[in-house]
Amino acid sequence: MALTATWHSNAPWTFTGYGSQTKQVVRRMAADGHRMAIAANYGIEQMVTEWEGITVFPRGLDAYNNDIVGPYFDDWTSRYPGTKACQFTLFDVWVLNSPRFDDIPTVSWVPIDHVPAPPPVVEFLRKPTVRPVAMSKFGQEMLAHDKVESMFIPHGIETSVFKPTARVSVGGRMMTGREIMGIDEDRFVVGAINANKGINPSRKSWGENLLAFSLFAQQHDDAVLYLHTERDGAMGGVKLPEIIKSLGLREDQYRFVNQYAYRMGIPDEGLAAIYTACDVGLMVSMGEGSGLTPQEMQACERPVIVSDFSAQPEILGDGWLVAGQPWWDAAQHGWFNQPIVGNIVEALEAAYARGRGMSAKARKHIVDNYDADLIYQTKWRPFLADLEASL
Repeated sequence: MALTATWHSNAPWTFTGYGSQTKQVVRRMAADGHRMAIAANYGIEQMVTEWEGITVFPRGLDAYNNDIVGPYFDDWTSRYPGTKACQFTLFDVWVLNSPRFDDIPTVSWVPIDHVPAPPPVVEFLRKPTVRPVAMSKFGQEMLAHDKVESMFIPHGIETSVFKPTARVSVGGRMMTGREIMGIDEDRFVVGAINANKGINPSRKSWGENLLAFSLFAQQHDDAVLYLHTERDGAMGGVKLPEIIKSLGLREDQYRFVNQYAYRMGIPDEGLAAIYTACDVGLMVSMGEGSGLTPQEMQACERPVIVSDFSAQPEILGDGWLVAGQPWWDAAQHGWFNQPIVGNIVEALEAAYARGRGMSAKARKHIVDNYDADLIYQTKWRPFLADLEASL
């Protein structure tokens, strides 16, 4: 037997964290014989298409598919009568309000990045039709605090792709990561590779990270910050040039990713070369449900700087944890963690003092705990077998 299921998340070709996990898991589930369809809440509109032979439904009129979640499930499962059917969600569940979640068996692979877990999240996960899957041990602990049982399945990394990568083909030319970034080999590169979404709060702590780098760079003329993100707040984020101007950073002290290339999507192999060419990852944030970019960079044998909060400590194989102070998120009814700028500076100084060597320790931690094949074999397959037996 096998499941018939719709998977609600970003389209698998999108260059987002949810898109990467959709691609990983749905591809493997389909290979195991499960009848999968993807209901994309980002990445496609107004047409049904196929990806690797898998049907992909477009985003509904509601940004999170609340208007279409039931019809998609009914459409897809009607094609396979008599089979065991369910649906999966991979994004924040507090946005889900369709009444169909009360009658469709649902697996919610859920991010938890607050203390405690936000009440609307807990309320949704307590539905008798919902089986929660936490993507971090921290998230599982927060749910247990509210007496919500969950399975722990972390996000995975394709370690055959994210690995030390000296050169990659770009337009038929072999280029190093430094060449892609436009940064000389003699510079100490701090890689800030994170999404730029949200202002209140700015969850990725762009202000704190940029301020810390500016203080660090005052003592190190060879330091340069590489910003792999959307620059101008087009996705509801921060206008980063305004912060940079306020800090007085010189043009030779930072580089933005080519914004057109970023919009079009840089292939994972190219991103692996960029990770490899950095000396340390600066990925401190107010909270993470998982934390894919630090995992990907570590898979490329580079250390990272992350916050000592939420899922971040458990994904750290080699690098530095940054302390913070509680920050009340009134919208989510829970606590985030605002990183302390001085501690970020100290971590940058420690990375600089260590030098520019690779870190086999960082990669080993990712391969041993977050390899995508390993996670699917040891976590997803047993979970799916149990799920199928329960339907």
